[in-house]
Amino acid sequence: MIITFAILRAVLHVAPNTDLNVGRYNIHHLFTGLLLIVAGGIPLAIFQNHSRWLDAARLIFGAGLGMALDEWVFLIATDGSNASYLLPISFWGGVVMIALACVYAVTLMVCNRAGDQPDSSFFKR
Repeated sequence: MIITFAILRAVLHVAPNTDLNVGRYNIHHLFTGLLLIVAGGIPLAIFQNHSRWLDAARLIFGAGLGMALDEWVFLIATDGSNASYLLPISFWGGVVMIALACVYAVTLMVCNRAGDQPDSSFFKR
């Protein structure tokens, strides 16, 4: 999430008018991120084994989540223009959302590791 956020912000700061347009529709990276969340999240929800494919799904899910959270405050608090993406409210909104997601993920990992048995899960209690 953090790496995706940093790359998006750097690229779009240098080239703020870089758009993905399909016909007359401007596709924000929030929507591309949602597709990645689906592509990575569904296998993670279904399969429980550990494999390289699921490691790739985790990366895809994290990248998609970084893309979606980056634009969440931006699309709510601004007019959605390229110029607005560079406003402080957009940047700090993205920082806060990514930070909250990271804190949530770390909290769940700590709770999971604090279980009574080595393979116990926080949600199995």
